[in-house]
Amino acid sequence: MSAFDDLMAFQRETEALAGISGLLGWDQETMMPRGAAGQRAAWQGTLAHVLHERRTDPRIGDWLAAVDDAGLDTVGRAQMRHIRHDYARATRVPARLAAELARVTSTAQGVWAEARAADDFAAFAPTLTEVVRLKKEEAAALADGGDAYDALLDDYEPGARHDELEALFDRLRARLVALRARIAGAERSPPAPRGPFPAEIQMAMARELADAFGYDWSRGRLDTSVHPFTSGGGSDVRITTRVSESDPFNCFYSTIHEVGHALYEQGIEPGYAMTPVGQGVSMGVHESQSRICENQLGRSRAFTGWLYGRMRDRFGDFGIPDEESFYAAVNRVHGGFIRTEADEVQYNLHVLLRFDLERRMIAGDLAVNDLEEAWNARFEADFGYPVDRASNGVLQDVHWSVGLFGYFPTYTLGNVYAGCLNAALTAALPRLEDDLARGDARPAVAWLLESVQRHGGLMEPRTVIERAAGRPVSEEPLLAYLDAKFGALYGV
Repeated sequence: MSAFDDLMAFQRETEALAGISGLLGWDQETMMPRGAAGQRAAWQGTLAHVLHERRTDPRIGDWLAAVDDAGLDTVGRAQMRHIRHDYARATRVPARLAAELARVTSTAQGVWAEARAADDFAAFAPTLTEVVRLKKEEAAALADGGDAYDALLDDYEPGARHDELEALFDRLRARLVALRARIAGAERSPPAPRGPFPAEIQMAMARELADAFGYDWSRGRLDTSVHPFTSGGGSDVRITTRVSESDPFNCFYSTIHEVGHALYEQGIEPGYAMTPVGQGVSMGVHESQSRICENQLGRSRAFTGWLYGRMRDRFGDFGIPDEESFYAAVNRVHGGFIRTEADEVQYNLHVLLRFDLERRMIAGDLAVNDLEEAWNARFEADFGYPVDRASNGVLQDVHWSVGLFGYFPTYTLGNVYAGCLNAALTAALPRLEDDLARGDARPAVAWLLESVQRHGGLMEPRTVIERAAGRPVSEEPLLAYLDAKFGALYGV
């Protein structure tokens, strides 16, 4: 076998072990007995150690040196790009640190969940302090003299830099604050649904919504968790949602959001399976798929008209008189604390808060013990009202407990990408509104499949978006969409 063949065979085995680790993580959030947390942490720590040894195996360096990229096809060269990038990063992190991070973050998930249930940040702060300490150590190793936060960001959005994101986010913030101010001065008040909405009916509706977008149940399943997420890839892509009997939109749009992520993984070229190219190219691109499904498609006037009829069939009269009122209710700009429940106008302000705070923690400018106070002060400054309890504030997201520093900005970047894709999608599909009015988002998903999803990691993140959108990445399509949609809804 050639050096390239040897390298890819080794890589497929590593990807298989990573898939097992991912399945253990899914189980921990959905079905694992509570008393198994310590044992699960040991398992994950052992797997992380094995994976780190494989990812830093000196043979990878030898194979990389022996491969002549000029003799490879486009896919082969993309595989080499990813493997070189990942090997360079992995060899900078000591095996001891990789195992310790896996052990601590696995335990931290349970500590966070209990602290969140008790609204007690102080109970979580010592564990988070340890996570931050380890992530700072990892960032310093990865940065190799460069910017520590950029080194962490590169795990989720290769090639992105925090200074570029800051400039983009500043342009967004100014326009979003102005739009929100105009809406706040409007006299329109959309109605709210009147429940209760039984959990079992919500879950039946969630499955119907997944069907509407073409989720492949033969390669997936739907469960519930504290924080909705998607896990897996290829032939096993699982999603979760959550249920509130007073708020069905939480379940429905969390489901559509996670279906968007799952469709990306299910849509990647099957021949790429268990290789570096056989997964989403970045979290920003991944988020573009979930957000365009959730918002531009799922919250459109056409699709909500269909959803209104289905809810009437299943729940009867739930306090909203007609389709137009329902469309306004689904898209209501409202006060609230939870990022995942935020409306389109204010969602990105939640992300920018987290982006700024986590950069300060990694830089050493913000101690974990001061995090709750800093969060609450920033939230009140941005949103105009105080945080009422920790579970609605600093404890609401699982991300920091599992060490996902550098992940949050990809949510807003995904919204920007989705804006670019939506402009191209609507131009390419003149019958899109008719399809959505029938509750059929599959033609739109087919366009996304062909334009973005099937490529997996074949191209750089921005390249795949710019090729699909037919234009450079810019915040303007997203802002134009938001101005037009909410300007019409609120008469501003």
